[in-house]
Amino acid sequence: MEQQLGLGKMTRRAYGLDEIALCPTGRTVDPQLVDTSWTIAGIPREIPIVASAMDGVVDVGMAVRLTQLGALGVLNLDGIQTRYEDPAPILDKIARVGTEECVPLMQHLYSQPIQPELISQRIREIKDQGGIAAVSSVPATAAKYAHLAAEAGAAFYVVQATVVSTQHVSATPPLNLKDFCENLGIPVILGNCVTYEVTLALMRAGAAGVLVGIGPGAACTSRGVLGVGVPQATAIADCAYAREVYAQESGRYVPIIADGGLVTGGDVCKSIACGADAVMMGSPIARAAEAPGRGFHWGMATPSPVLPRGTRIRVGTTGTLTEILRGPAKLDDGTHNFLGALQTSMGTLGAQTIREMQQVPVVIAPSLLTEGKVYQKAQQLGMGK
Repeated sequence: MEQQLGLGKMTRRAYGLDEIALCPTGRTVDPQLVDTSWTIAGIPREIPIVASAMDGVVDVGMAVRLTQLGALGVLNLDGIQTRYEDPAPILDKIARVGTEECVPLMQHLYSQPIQPELISQRIREIKDQGGIAAVSSVPATAAKYAHLAAEAGAAFYVVQATVVSTQHVSATPPLNLKDFCENLGIPVILGNCVTYEVTLALMRAGAAGVLVGIGPGAACTSRGVLGVGVPQATAIADCAYAREVYAQESGRYVPIIADGGLVTGGDVCKSIACGADAVMMGSPIARAAEAPGRGFHWGMATPSPVLPRGTRIRVGTTGTLTEILRGPAKLDDGTHNFLGALQTSMGTLGAQTIREMQQVPVVIAPSLLTEGKVYQKAQQLGMGK
Protein backbone atom coordinates (compact mmCIF):
# COMPACT_ATOMS: atom_id res chain seq x y z
CA MET A 1 0.00 0.00 0.00
CA GLU A 2 1.35 3.42 -0.95
CA GLN A 3 2.14 5.96 1.75
CA GLN A 4 2.94 9.64 1.52
CA LEU A 5 6.65 10.35 1.92
CA GLY A 6 6.09 14.08 1.60
CA LEU A 7 4.07 16.52 -0.44
CA GLY A 8 3.97 15.27 -4.01
CA LYS A 9 5.94 12.06 -3.28
CA MET A 10 4.39 8.67 -2.61
CA THR A 11 6.23 5.56 -1.47
CA ARG A 12 5.66 2.03 -0.19
CA ARG A 13 7.30 -0.21 2.39
CA ALA A 14 9.79 -2.78 1.11
CA TYR A 15 11.22 -5.68 3.10
CA GLY A 16 14.60 -7.33 3.33
CA LEU A 17 15.16 -11.03 4.01
CA ASP A 18 16.15 -10.27 7.62
CA GLU A 19 12.66 -8.86 8.24
CA ILE A 20 10.63 -11.93 7.29
CA ALA A 21 10.13 -15.50 8.53
CA LEU A 22 8.59 -18.65 7.08
CA CYS A 23 5.52 -20.00 8.85
CA PRO A 24 4.86 -23.76 9.15
CA THR A 25 1.39 -25.11 8.39
CA GLY A 26 -0.34 -28.37 9.23
CA ARG A 27 1.81 -30.45 6.88
CA THR A 28 5.41 -31.67 7.12
CA VAL A 29 7.52 -33.82 4.80
CA ASP A 30 10.48 -36.10 5.43
CA PRO A 31 13.46 -34.00 4.21
CA GLN A 32 14.77 -37.04 2.34
CA LEU A 33 11.67 -36.94 0.15
CA VAL A 34 11.82 -33.31 -0.96
CA ASP A 35 12.92 -32.40 -4.48
CA THR A 36 15.20 -29.35 -4.62
CA SER A 37 15.89 -29.61 -8.35
CA TRP A 38 15.37 -26.83 -10.86
CA THR A 39 16.13 -26.18 -14.53
CA ILE A 40 17.88 -23.21 -16.10
CA ALA A 41 18.43 -22.82 -19.86
CA GLY A 42 17.33 -26.43 -20.30
CA ILE A 43 19.94 -27.67 -17.80
CA PRO A 44 18.60 -29.60 -14.78
CA ARG A 45 20.44 -29.13 -11.48
CA GLU A 46 19.91 -30.70 -8.07
CA ILE A 47 21.01 -27.69 -6.01
CA PRO A 48 19.34 -24.34 -6.78
CA ILE A 49 22.54 -22.38 -6.21
CA VAL A 50 24.56 -20.51 -8.83
CA ALA A 51 28.02 -19.23 -7.89
CA SER A 52 28.45 -15.58 -8.86
CA ALA A 53 30.50 -14.51 -11.86
CA MET A 54 33.16 -12.93 -9.66
CA ASP A 55 36.90 -13.46 -9.86
CA GLY A 56 37.24 -14.43 -6.21
CA VAL A 57 34.49 -17.04 -6.57
CA VAL A 58 34.66 -18.88 -9.90
CA ASP A 59 37.56 -20.00 -12.05
CA VAL A 60 37.81 -23.03 -14.32
CA GLY A 61 38.38 -25.48 -11.48
CA MET A 62 35.49 -24.10 -9.42
CA ALA A 63 33.12 -24.22 -12.40
CA VAL A 64 33.94 -27.89 -12.84
CA ARG A 65 33.63 -28.73 -9.14
CA LEU A 66 30.31 -26.88 -8.82
CA THR A 67 28.98 -28.91 -11.74
CA GLN A 68 30.10 -32.15 -10.11
CA LEU A 69 28.33 -31.24 -6.87
CA GLY A 70 25.01 -30.49 -8.59
CA ALA A 71 25.19 -26.68 -8.62
CA LEU A 72 26.41 -24.15 -11.20
CA GLY A 73 29.18 -21.59 -11.49
CA VAL A 74 29.41 -18.63 -13.88
CA LEU A 75 32.79 -17.45 -15.18
CA ASN A 76 33.38 -13.70 -15.47
CA LEU A 77 34.55 -12.92 -19.02
CA ASP A 78 35.40 -9.35 -18.02
CA GLY A 79 37.79 -10.47 -15.31
CA ILE A 80 41.19 -11.84 -14.48
CA GLN A 81 40.59 -15.20 -16.19
CA THR A 82 40.38 -13.62 -19.66
CA ARG A 83 42.97 -10.87 -19.19
CA TYR A 84 45.90 -13.06 -18.07
CA GLU A 85 47.12 -16.38 -19.40
CA ASP A 86 48.17 -17.31 -15.87
CA PRO A 87 45.77 -15.72 -13.34
CA ALA A 88 47.47 -17.20 -10.26
CA PRO A 89 50.10 -14.49 -9.61
CA ILE A 90 47.49 -11.78 -10.22
CA LEU A 91 45.16 -13.31 -7.66
CA ASP A 92 48.10 -13.59 -5.25
CA LYS A 93 48.73 -9.84 -5.60
CA ILE A 94 45.09 -9.02 -4.86
CA ALA A 95 45.17 -11.20 -1.75
CA ARG A 96 48.42 -9.66 -0.44
CA VAL A 97 47.78 -5.94 -0.94
CA GLY A 98 46.72 -3.72 1.95
CA THR A 99 43.25 -2.21 2.22
CA GLU A 100 44.28 1.32 1.25
CA GLU A 101 46.10 0.16 -1.87
CA CYS A 102 43.49 -2.39 -2.97
CA VAL A 103 41.29 -0.31 -5.29
CA PRO A 104 44.21 1.36 -7.15
CA LEU A 105 45.82 -2.07 -7.62
CA MET A 106 42.54 -3.51 -8.90
CA GLN A 107 42.13 -0.63 -11.34
CA HIS A 108 45.64 -1.26 -12.63
CA LEU A 109 45.27 -5.04 -12.93
CA TYR A 110 41.89 -4.83 -14.66
CA SER A 111 43.22 -2.29 -17.19
CA GLN A 112 44.94 -5.17 -18.99
CA PRO A 113 42.93 -5.81 -22.20
CA ILE A 114 40.68 -8.85 -22.50
CA GLN A 115 42.30 -11.47 -24.72
CA PRO A 116 39.59 -13.00 -26.96
CA GLU A 117 41.50 -16.25 -27.35
CA LEU A 118 41.36 -16.76 -23.57
CA ILE A 119 37.55 -16.68 -23.69
CA SER A 120 37.51 -19.72 -25.97
CA GLN A 121 40.31 -21.37 -24.01
CA ARG A 122 38.59 -21.08 -20.62
CA ILE A 123 35.31 -22.43 -21.97
CA ARG A 124 37.12 -25.38 -23.54
CA GLU A 125 38.99 -26.05 -20.27
CA ILE A 126 35.72 -26.22 -18.34
CA LYS A 127 34.05 -28.47 -20.92
CA ASP A 128 37.06 -30.76 -21.27
CA GLN A 129 36.81 -31.52 -17.55
CA GLY A 130 33.08 -32.25 -17.72
CA GLY A 131 31.89 -28.89 -16.37
CA ILE A 132 28.97 -26.74 -17.45
CA ALA A 133 30.51 -23.68 -19.09
CA ALA A 134 28.28 -20.75 -18.13
CA VAL A 135 29.80 -17.32 -18.72
CA SER A 136 28.97 -13.68 -18.02
CA SER A 137 29.83 -10.15 -19.08
CA VAL A 138 28.49 -6.61 -18.95
CA PRO A 139 26.34 -5.45 -21.92
CA ALA A 140 29.18 -3.47 -23.52
CA THR A 141 31.46 -6.48 -23.87
CA ALA A 142 28.62 -8.92 -24.60
CA ALA A 143 28.21 -7.30 -27.99
CA LYS A 144 31.90 -8.03 -28.68
CA TYR A 145 32.50 -11.45 -27.22
CA ALA A 146 29.21 -13.35 -26.81
CA HIS A 147 29.33 -14.97 -30.25
CA LEU A 148 32.88 -16.12 -29.53
CA ALA A 149 31.64 -17.74 -26.31
CA ALA A 150 28.74 -19.37 -28.12
CA GLU A 151 31.05 -20.78 -30.80
CA ALA A 152 33.33 -22.19 -28.09
CA GLY A 153 30.37 -24.11 -26.64
CA ALA A 154 29.19 -22.05 -23.67
CA ALA A 155 26.01 -23.50 -22.15
CA PHE A 156 24.43 -20.09 -21.65
CA TYR A 157 25.43 -16.43 -21.52
CA VAL A 158 24.68 -14.01 -18.70
CA VAL A 159 24.40 -10.34 -19.57
CA GLN A 160 24.78 -8.67 -16.19
CA ALA A 161 25.05 -5.11 -14.92
CA THR A 162 24.04 -3.21 -11.80
CA VAL A 163 20.78 -2.45 -13.61
CA VAL A 164 19.73 -3.88 -16.99
CA SER A 165 16.77 -2.56 -18.94
CA THR A 166 15.27 -2.91 -22.40
CA GLN A 167 15.02 0.88 -22.73
CA HIS A 168 18.58 2.18 -22.43
CA VAL A 169 19.33 5.72 -23.60
CA SER A 170 22.93 6.05 -24.77
CA ALA A 171 25.20 8.26 -26.86
CA THR A 172 26.20 5.10 -28.74
CA PRO A 173 23.85 2.36 -29.98
CA PRO A 174 23.02 0.21 -26.92
CA LEU A 175 22.85 -3.57 -26.90
CA ASN A 176 19.45 -4.58 -28.26
CA LEU A 177 18.52 -7.29 -25.77
CA LYS A 178 15.72 -8.75 -27.87
CA ASP A 179 17.93 -9.14 -30.94
CA PHE A 180 20.76 -10.44 -28.76
CA CYS A 181 18.56 -13.16 -27.21
CA GLU A 182 17.11 -14.15 -30.59
CA ASN A 183 20.39 -14.32 -32.49
CA LEU A 184 23.07 -15.56 -30.10
CA GLY A 185 22.21 -19.22 -30.55
CA ILE A 186 22.47 -20.14 -26.86
CA PRO A 187 20.18 -19.19 -23.94
CA VAL A 188 20.68 -15.75 -22.40
CA ILE A 189 20.20 -14.84 -18.74
CA LEU A 190 19.55 -11.14 -18.07
CA GLY A 191 19.98 -9.03 -14.95
CA ASN A 192 19.95 -7.34 -12.65
CA CYS A 193 16.54 -5.88 -11.89
CA VAL A 194 14.20 -5.40 -8.92
CA THR A 195 10.78 -4.53 -10.34
CA TYR A 196 7.78 -6.28 -11.87
CA GLU A 197 7.79 -4.06 -14.96
CA VAL A 198 11.45 -4.58 -15.88
CA THR A 199 11.30 -8.32 -15.20
CA LEU A 200 8.33 -8.66 -17.54
CA ALA A 201 10.12 -6.63 -20.21
CA LEU A 202 13.27 -8.77 -19.94
CA MET A 203 11.22 -11.96 -20.28
CA ARG A 204 9.40 -10.58 -23.30
CA ALA A 205 12.81 -9.77 -24.78
CA GLY A 206 13.65 -13.48 -24.64
CA ALA A 207 15.50 -13.97 -21.36
CA ALA A 208 15.95 -17.61 -20.33
CA GLY A 209 16.34 -16.46 -16.72
CA VAL A 210 16.31 -13.18 -14.79
CA LEU A 211 18.65 -12.11 -11.98
CA VAL A 212 17.02 -10.15 -9.16
CA GLY A 213 18.92 -7.87 -6.80
CA ILE A 214 20.58 -4.47 -6.82
CA GLY A 215 23.25 -3.78 -4.23
CA PRO A 216 22.65 -6.35 -1.45
CA GLY A 217 25.87 -8.31 -2.06
CA ALA A 218 28.49 -8.52 0.68
CA ALA A 219 31.16 -6.83 -1.47
CA CYS A 220 28.87 -4.43 -3.34
CA THR A 221 28.70 -0.75 -2.41
CA SER A 222 26.18 0.39 -5.05
CA ARG A 223 23.55 1.19 -2.44
CA GLY A 224 25.96 3.46 -0.60
CA VAL A 225 27.51 5.03 -3.70
CA LEU A 226 24.37 5.38 -5.81
CA GLY A 227 21.52 5.10 -3.30
CA VAL A 228 19.85 2.57 -5.61
CA GLY A 229 18.17 -0.71 -4.67
CA VAL A 230 15.10 -2.49 -3.31
CA PRO A 231 15.30 -4.86 -0.30
CA GLN A 232 15.51 -8.43 -1.53
CA ALA A 233 12.31 -9.97 -0.10
CA THR A 234 10.11 -7.39 -1.82
CA ALA A 235 12.21 -7.38 -5.01
CA ILE A 236 12.01 -11.17 -5.37
CA ALA A 237 8.26 -11.24 -4.75
CA ASP A 238 7.59 -8.48 -7.29
CA CYS A 239 9.76 -10.10 -9.96
CA ALA A 240 8.35 -13.57 -9.29
CA TYR A 241 4.87 -12.21 -9.89
CA ALA A 242 6.05 -11.02 -13.31
CA ARG A 243 7.23 -14.57 -14.01
CA GLU A 244 3.74 -15.91 -13.32
CA VAL A 245 2.08 -13.25 -15.49
CA TYR A 246 4.53 -13.94 -18.31
CA ALA A 247 4.03 -17.72 -18.05
CA GLN A 248 0.28 -17.23 -18.43
CA GLU A 249 0.61 -14.98 -21.47
CA SER A 250 3.34 -16.95 -23.24
CA GLY A 251 3.29 -20.51 -21.94
CA ARG A 252 7.03 -20.15 -21.17
CA TYR A 253 8.33 -20.45 -17.62
CA VAL A 254 11.37 -18.25 -16.96
CA PRO A 255 13.23 -18.87 -13.68
CA ILE A 256 13.93 -16.06 -11.24
CA ILE A 257 17.36 -16.10 -9.56
CA ALA A 258 17.78 -14.08 -6.36
CA ASP A 259 21.22 -12.51 -6.62
CA GLY A 260 23.05 -10.97 -3.66
CA GLY A 261 22.74 -10.53 0.07
CA LEU A 262 22.43 -14.26 0.80
CA VAL A 263 24.74 -15.57 3.50
CA THR A 264 23.00 -18.42 5.35
CA GLY A 265 20.81 -21.38 4.59
CA GLY A 266 17.91 -19.40 5.99
CA ASP A 267 18.51 -16.69 3.40
CA VAL A 268 18.32 -19.28 0.63
CA CYS A 269 15.10 -20.75 2.02
CA LYS A 270 13.46 -17.34 2.44
CA SER A 271 14.45 -16.27 -1.07
CA ILE A 272 12.73 -19.29 -2.56
CA ALA A 273 9.69 -18.77 -0.34
CA CYS A 274 9.46 -15.21 -1.71
CA GLY A 275 9.28 -16.68 -5.21
CA ALA A 276 12.81 -17.38 -6.45
CA ASP A 277 13.59 -20.57 -8.34
CA ALA A 278 17.24 -20.43 -7.33
CA VAL A 279 19.81 -18.12 -5.78
CA MET A 280 23.14 -16.67 -6.88
CA MET A 281 25.77 -16.50 -4.14
CA GLY A 282 29.22 -14.95 -3.98
CA SER A 283 30.79 -14.56 -0.54
CA PRO A 284 29.56 -17.92 0.89
CA ILE A 285 31.18 -19.74 -2.05
CA ALA A 286 34.32 -17.58 -1.85
CA ARG A 287 34.92 -19.15 1.57
CA ALA A 288 35.58 -22.56 0.00
CA ALA A 289 39.12 -23.88 0.08
CA GLU A 290 38.96 -24.33 -3.71
CA ALA A 291 37.86 -20.74 -4.41
CA PRO A 292 40.32 -18.57 -6.38
CA GLY A 293 40.04 -15.55 -4.05
CA ARG A 294 42.48 -16.86 -1.40
CA GLY A 295 39.98 -16.05 1.36
CA PHE A 296 38.95 -12.72 -0.19
CA HIS A 297 35.92 -11.62 -2.17
CA TRP A 298 35.42 -8.46 -4.22
CA GLY A 299 32.60 -6.81 -6.13
CA MET A 300 32.45 -6.80 -9.91
CA ALA A 301 32.56 -2.99 -9.98
CA THR A 302 35.50 -2.70 -7.57
CA PRO A 303 38.05 -2.11 -10.40
CA SER A 304 35.98 0.58 -12.15
CA PRO A 305 38.39 3.29 -13.33
CA VAL A 306 35.74 6.00 -12.88
CA LEU A 307 33.46 5.12 -9.94
CA PRO A 308 34.26 1.95 -7.94
CA ARG A 309 31.07 0.46 -6.50
CA GLY A 310 32.52 -2.54 -4.74
CA THR A 311 35.16 -3.45 -2.22
CA ARG A 312 37.42 -6.33 -1.29
CA ILE A 313 36.36 -8.11 1.88
CA ARG A 314 38.07 -10.84 3.84
CA VAL A 315 35.72 -13.84 4.06
CA GLY A 316 38.28 -16.39 5.18
CA THR A 317 38.33 -20.08 4.30
CA THR A 318 35.90 -22.16 6.34
CA GLY A 319 35.78 -25.50 4.58
CA THR A 320 35.66 -27.36 1.29
CA LEU A 321 33.10 -26.63 -1.39
CA THR A 322 31.50 -29.99 -0.60
CA GLU A 323 31.05 -29.02 3.06
CA ILE A 324 29.59 -25.65 2.11
CA LEU A 325 27.12 -27.02 -0.43
CA ARG A 326 26.31 -30.54 0.78
CA GLY A 327 27.87 -30.93 4.22
CA PRO A 328 28.52 -32.31 6.68
CA ALA A 329 28.57 -28.86 8.26
CA LYS A 330 31.53 -27.91 10.45
CA LEU A 331 29.96 -24.58 11.47
CA ASP A 332 26.77 -23.83 13.41
CA ASP A 333 25.85 -20.51 11.79
CA GLY A 334 24.05 -21.69 8.66
CA THR A 335 26.95 -21.14 6.26
CA HIS A 336 27.65 -24.84 5.65
CA ASN A 337 25.46 -27.52 4.04
CA PHE A 338 23.12 -25.24 2.11
CA LEU A 339 21.43 -28.22 0.48
CA GLY A 340 20.72 -29.83 3.85
CA ALA A 341 19.30 -26.56 5.18
CA LEU A 342 16.97 -26.22 2.20
CA GLN A 343 15.82 -29.84 2.44
CA THR A 344 15.13 -29.53 6.17
CA SER A 345 13.31 -26.20 5.77
CA MET A 346 11.17 -27.56 2.95
CA GLY A 347 10.32 -30.61 5.01
CA THR A 348 9.43 -28.49 8.04
CA LEU A 349 7.17 -26.31 5.89
CA GLY A 350 5.53 -29.23 4.08
CA ALA A 351 6.93 -28.25 0.67
CA GLN A 352 7.95 -31.19 -1.48
CA THR A 353 9.15 -29.18 -4.51
CA ILE A 354 10.61 -25.74 -5.22
CA ARG A 355 7.25 -24.66 -6.65
CA GLU A 356 5.54 -25.68 -3.41
CA MET A 357 8.21 -23.87 -1.40
CA GLN A 358 7.35 -20.68 -3.30
CA GLN A 359 3.83 -20.89 -1.85
CA VAL A 360 4.61 -21.27 1.87
CA PRO A 361 3.29 -18.57 4.24
CA VAL A 362 5.63 -15.64 4.95
CA VAL A 363 5.26 -13.34 7.96
CA ILE A 364 6.83 -9.97 8.73
CA ALA A 365 9.28 -10.70 11.56
CA PRO A 366 11.82 -7.93 12.27
CA SER A 367 12.92 -9.66 15.50
CA LEU A 368 13.48 -13.05 13.86
CA LEU A 369 17.28 -12.97 14.12
CA THR A 370 17.52 -11.37 17.57
CA GLU A 371 14.64 -12.79 19.63
CA GLY A 372 16.01 -14.93 22.45
CA LYS A 373 19.59 -14.82 21.11
CA VAL A 374 21.17 -12.81 23.93
CA TYR A 375 23.76 -15.44 24.87
CA GLN A 376 24.70 -16.16 21.24
CA LYS A 377 25.18 -12.45 20.62
CA ALA A 378 27.17 -11.89 23.80
CA GLN A 379 29.42 -14.88 23.14
CA GLN A 380 29.52 -14.39 19.33
CA LEU A 381 28.31 -17.91 18.67
CA GLY A 382 25.86 -19.33 16.13
CA MET A 383 23.51 -16.54 15.04
CA GLY A 384 25.45 -14.02 17.12
CA LYS A 385 28.60 -14.10 14.99
